[in-house]
Amino acid sequence: MTAPVVTASASAGAARKPGRKGPARQLLGLAGIIIFLLVWELIPRAGIVEPRFLPPASEVIAALARDFGLTAFWVAVGETMLAWFLGLLMAIVLAVVAGFIIGSSSFLRKFTNSTVEFLRPIPSVALIPLAVLLFGVKIESSLMLIVYASFWQVFIQVLYGVADVDNVAMQTARSYGLGTAARIRHVVFPTALPYLMTGVRLAASVALILAITAELVIGSPGLGHEIALAQSGGAISGMYALVLATGLIGVLINLLMRFIERRTLSWHSSVRSEVIV
Repeated sequence: MTAPVVTASASAGAARKPGRKGPARQLLGLAGIIIFLLVWELIPRAGIVEPRFLPPASEVIAALARDFGLTAFWVAVGETMLAWFLGLLMAIVLAVVAGFIIGSSSFLRKFTNSTVEFLRPIPSVALIPLAVLLFGVKIESSLMLIVYASFWQVFIQVLYGVADVDNVAMQTARSYGLGTAARIRHVVFPTALPYLMTGVRLAASVALILAITAELVIGSPGLGHEIALAQSGGAISGMYALVLATGLIGVLINLLMRFIERRTLSWHSSVRSEVIV
């Protein structure tokens, strides 16, 4: 009778750990942000960096607060998020389809391996001249860069996920008479899903980076273009405020992707361990 009591106590203690650690991590994160802002505030005011190059944090935050009340700001945010969403969606669809088709065939994996290893390291920014030649400064240029960069994040993860499928499980599915579509649905997809969600989370951040980069360099409409205009017009506080806005969007996207990942993989041991441990 002793063992069950010890186990129950351990489980209760484990269940209480997130309650203690969660607020502590949040407080540490909040303290880190406050310290960062204080250091940022003091550096220009102490004359270490000239305020015209790096305005105090309070001035930038005030400029960001003013931007929140401007229609043009939210229009730019909408244009950036539209490019981010469309590019990410197209990349995910293409990567999932290609990943499952190529990953399910050892011949296709070997046949495409050299091509993948050649194309994957090419920086997306190297395609900017080509994007401008093909599409000009329209949103299509941003989409081209976003899709190219995000595709590899998802595609490689899907390949790893398909390769991780247990051969015994596949043989068992065949012995029960499951067809190709049924094996993909009931055996391959559940195994590859955690890899897929990791790839989507990584691709979401990469897509935002490329969306801002395309707008900044090419001049496509969005926050990146507004940052370039603020910099060229000498509105340094406004420029930093827009940069800060892109950082906040990145944080929100990451939180959203982690939430979706936890909900989608609530059955997976890695997610359950985050709740239990």
